[in-house]
Amino acid sequence: MYHHRVAHASSSDGVLPLPNLKPAGGGLPARAAAARPLQRRHMVSIRELPTASALNRCTSARIPFTRTLNPYRGCEFACVYCYARYTHTYMGLHDPIDFETKIFAKVNMPQLLRRELASTDLTGESIAVGTVTDPYQPAERRLGITRKLLASFRHVRGMTLSITTKSDLVVRDMDLLLEIARHNRVHINMTVVTLDPALARGLEPRAPRPDLRLAALARLRRGGLDAGIFAMPILPGLTDSHDDLHALAAATAAAAGQYLVADPLFVRSCIRPTLFAFLETDHPDLLRRYRRVYGRGGHLPREYLRRLRERVKKVRAAHGLLPGPAPDPGSHGNGNGKP
Repeated sequence: MYHHRVAHASSSDGVLPLPNLKPAGGGLPARAAAARPLQRRHMVSIRELPTASALNRCTSARIPFTRTLNPYRGCEFACVYCYARYTHTYMGLHDPIDFETKIFAKVNMPQLLRRELASTDLTGESIAVGTVTDPYQPAERRLGITRKLLASFRHVRGMTLSITTKSDLVVRDMDLLLEIARHNRVHINMTVVTLDPALARGLEPRAPRPDLRLAALARLRRGGLDAGIFAMPILPGLTDSHDDLHALAAATAAAAGQYLVADPLFVRSCIRPTLFAFLETDHPDLLRRYRRVYGRGGHLPREYLRRLRERVKKVRAAHGLLPGPAPDPGSHGNGNGKP
């Protein structure tokens, strides 16, 4: 079983040099191999990974933000469908389990961000926090890197800041988020792919329950912040029925969420081991279908995508939800009114 593999893979990590690394080549793998241990909790080790920069520029026209900010590498939530698992291979860690059991914290990032902000004009730019890791995963409770990063944005004017998370810990930082929102656009994307707690526990073993995330969404909205639900990914045969999507849209509206963003599952090669192991154990009837539908590629058939888009569009309309965060009204800081 998949979780038995997790326990076996991480049982001997401790504070010894990380296995599977090849530091001889230098660069990121060498820095990861030399990372200083910060914490060990059950099956997970947290290590400090110094970084050379904070804000990463995005140049692709397909991406709706200009810069990203990721305070951690890896994610303890262990979502079986997480596309970001490939990022651990850059550090020489190729076992899919390493992504969720060997977490690297960029402890020096807040200091670097303050330095970068002193010489960078972010007017008109869009900053996305948590694109390849969850900024509010369990390590954040102790380390507080994300909170320190947000504190650095308090004096910035005219940017758009978005945060994507599965954690209700985000409400801890409402004071900073509201302060930032006075002079910038801010929106919080709470990821919920299913309301079924048993299915969520299988798909996202160590993430907060869906009801806790929806409660956090409601608190964010009551506080006056723009926020909505990211139903990403939609999984064929598991979360794509009309009833499932209707219930999720209804829960979003009940929490005063403003939007529902839904995208289908894309199967990178890096997630096949964890995703297919989950299906084999929990939904063996779907495993053959997934192997057939996704084949050697990661995309779903066009006809399925068309029908899914129509289904999502209908449930959004039924509950008065937007397809995404409201567009820039032309001036910053005035898009965060209370519901």
